[in-house]
Amino acid sequence: MKVYGIKTCGSVKKALKFFKDNDIDYEFTDLKKEPVGCDKIEEWLEKTDINTLFNSRGTKYRMLKLKDLNLDDSGKKEWLCKENLLIKRPVIELDSGELIVGFDEDKYKEIFRD
Repeated sequence: MKVYGIKTCGSVKKALKFFKDNDIDYEFTDLKKEPVGCDKIEEWLEKTDINTLFNSRGTKYRMLKLKDLNLDDSGKKEWLCKENLLIKRPVIELDSGELIVGFDEDKYKEIFRD
């Protein structure tokens, strides 16, 4: 599976610790060093909702004052494409093709331990 995020993100740290503690292999992509393009964002949006993927609670969102823009879905998608730090993290692509966004320990236990 592939995990996308940034190393300084609290949710990403928790997710990576969970995988390490449970001996789960993963490939990590740092969005600061290797940003994903619009193609990847569109691929993810086929599997999840824009509001799940778009982080409207993060520092970058506040810094860019995006709340003032009152973005619709296509506006959010446009911003995700040009500013990867607006992506809610971590984004996990499972080998099965399923996509998991964010960290939820109970959900992780359900998915990865069963």
